[in-house]
Amino acid sequence: METTVRVPKDRIAVLIGRSGATRKALEAGSGAAIEIDSNTGDVSLSWAVEGSDPILMMKLPDIVKAIGRGMAPKKALQLLDDNCYFQMHDMREWVGKKSTQQSRMRGRLIGRNGRIRRMIEENTGCEMSVYGSTVVLIGDEEGLPLANNAVERILRGAEHSTVIKMLERERRDRKMRVRRLDNIEERRPETSAGFEELVPGLADARRRQRRFTNSQVDPEDEEEIAKMMELADDESITYAEE
Repeated sequence: METTVRVPKDRIAVLIGRSGATRKALEAGSGAAIEIDSNTGDVSLSWAVEGSDPILMMKLPDIVKAIGRGMAPKKALQLLDDNCYFQMHDMREWVGKKSTQQSRMRGRLIGRNGRIRRMIEENTGCEMSVYGSTVVLIGDEEGLPLANNAVERILRGAEHSTVIKMLERERRDRKMRVRRLDNIEERRPETSAGFEELVPGLADARRRQRRFTNSQVDPEDEEEIAKMMELADDESITYAEE
C-alpha cells in the first residue's frame, strides 16, 4: 500500500533530518518505507501488504504533514501514540488568499512574542504550529477540541482576552473534575463500610435486639414454656419507699 503527501520544499531538510535521522525514526516507528522527492516535495509512504499496523498507516501521513507545516519532528512524533491526534486548519477559509490578511491572522494566532500560541498550548496541553496559511494542532482527545475551539474563535475574529478567559475557565473546570474524582477514590474504602458506622449506637441496639430475640420462647415448644413458667414463679417483686 502506498500514500503520497506533499510538503513545502523548505521543510524537506527538516523531514529528512541530520544524516537522515528523522526519516529513519519515522520508518522505524511506523514500519513504512519513505521516499522523498526534493524537487517536488512529494513524500511517498509505502507498507508491506501483510503485517502492517492500520493505525500507523493512518497516522504517518499526519506526522509528515505536521513536520511539513512547521511542527518540530520530536513533537510530531507524539502522533505515534494511540491517544494523540492531529488537526490542521487552513486560514484561507476565513481570510481568503490575500497574503496581507494571512500575515495579519498569523500575527493574531501567534501573538506578541508567541504569547497567544503559548497560552493555547499551556491551557490545552496541545502542540501548535502556525506556518504559511495553516495552523497545525497535536493533542489528546480532551485538549484537542479546546485548542480547535480557541483557534477557530481567533480565526473568526474573537478578542484574545475572550479566548484566553475561555481556556482558563476550561482548565479550572478540568482540574476540579480531576480533583473530585481523586476525592471519590480516596473516600472509597478497601472494604465496604457497614451502616452501623454511619449511625452511632446502632450496633449496640442490634446486639440488644438479638439478645431479646434469642430470649423469646417458641410457643409450640411445651418444654421451653414450662421452663419459662418455672422461672416466672421464682421471681418476686418488692416495693420500697424512698
